Amino acid sequence: MPKPELPSDLVSELLLGMRLRGIAYRRIQLSPPLGVEFGQVEGWAQFHFVARGPVYLRSPSGSVHPLSTGDALLLPRGGLHALLSSPDQPARDVTAFESARLCEAVSAIRACPRDCTLDGALTFSGCMEFDLGSMHALVSLMPEVMYVGTLLERQPEILPMLEAMEREAKSERAGYAAILARLADVMAAFIVRGWVECGCGDATGWIEALRDPRLGRVIAALHREPGRHWTVAELAAEMGSSRSVFAERFLAVTGMTPHRYVTELRMRLAAQWIGRERQPIETVAYRLGYGSAAAFSRAFKRVHGHPPGALRQQREADANVISLAPGATAAKGEYARSVVEPG
Repeated sequence: MPKPELPSDLVSELLLGMRLRGIAYRRIQLSPPLGVEFGQVEGWAQFHFVARGPVYLRSPSGSVHPLSTGDALLLPRGGLHALLSSPDQPARDVTAFESARLCEAVSAIRACPRDCTLDGALTFSGCMEFDLGSMHALVSLMPEVMYVGTLLERQPEILPMLEAMEREAKSERAGYAAILARLADVMAAFIVRGWVECGCGDATGWIEALRDPRLGRVIAALHREPGRHWTVAELAAEMGSSRSVFAERFLAVTGMTPHRYVTELRMRLAAQWIGRERQPIETVAYRLGYGSAAAFSRAFKRVHGHPPGALRQQREADANVISLAPGATAAKGEYARSVVEPG
């Protein structure tokens, strides 16, 4: 029996804060016998479009997937993977190839021992900052590889965009690199939206709470106002039940108490706002309902194991890894508690 789809209003909530922004793109011409490997940088997604196939994807888990002309895919968590001319072909890191800058953030690589136009593959790849806002936990539940082909029947409007990407990649007309970069961002967003609209595939656990119409309202309310000092009574009212029924149901479905859920939600948001958006720690503490930066920092360290200031240093280190690519640019029971408040 198929799993129920998510309510349309909850889908809107899930995607409201979505941000998919390309950091570095590469147009890659690949002919046998060659393989191009893409390294792992935490927090970045990877998009690939095959303008001319065939080519093989070796996923982070080691499985090999054949790809044909017109295929597009997203690795929402990135990970070490490779594009290969044959399933068992060794691969070299993408930063080891000579590249030429096409425009800002877009470079071209010709990995062709022979003439690329004879038997080579042509791909367009993008390293992307992928953020789902307060719903960022959803990324960990996504498949390691998400294919656009699974969406074509439900979203036929995607096909002309794929055809446009193929034409632009092959023709090399004026401005094609920038056009491809924008189309790649849109196509990756289509893939994410399609997965969410289909009920998040086979994902279970936390997704079960979202599929429950009453609990879904509670989750959406918490994510809309993470800094509010929610009481258990208020959350139970959102669900339309008593406090005891709400607390029992919430724990059974999410695996945690409401207090723990809110605390972890706040700390995920804090990590994004401080690390990615470079917001001041004091501002983040205030937005998340903490009375002082010191109280917020203590709570952050309890959850993440390090102070919030360490996030910026890690963010800069990750950006430097991406900037190593030639021609690329980088972007700089607790039921008794009556108030779900910052810990």
